[in-house]
Amino acid sequence: MTNLLRLRKVHHGGVQMLAALFVIAACWTVRPAAGESAKDSVTLVIDYGDHVSKTIGDLSWKKGDTVLDAMKEATARSHGISFSYAGSGASAVLTKIDDVANEGGGAGKKNWQYWVNGAYGDRSFAAFELHAQDEVTLRYATEQGK
Repeated sequence: MTNLLRLRKVHHGGVQMLAALFVIAACWTVRPAAGESAKDSVTLVIDYGDHVSKTIGDLSWKKGDTVLDAMKEATARSHGISFSYAGSGASAVLTKIDDVANEGGGAGKKNWQYWVNGAYGDRSFAAFELHAQDEVTLRYATEQGK
């Protein structure tokens, strides 16, 4: 009988050890080794300016892609976005995302603006080149998000 109890204790301890290993394995984060490239994707966050936002992640990225390219990719996603703009290249202006259009110039008017990794966009969204893992926030707001 004592051998049977000892065997049950050993078996029970083994189950606990196995469970602990599964927890550790589930929490393990794999990071690229030095010299390996980061995942080639970007994320778009659409902030409609009314406490509603939409995040579209894992958009494919390649060298030379712009904010406009990421937005075009987002249109192909289920629950993606639709948008319109005027002009091209360095003179392109975003005019509408989904059903929310720019209000135009003047104090207190809201328009679409963008930030990349928290930095305000300093040129046309069609000319701003992205890098892998960038996060683009498009916000419907007054001057520089105020």
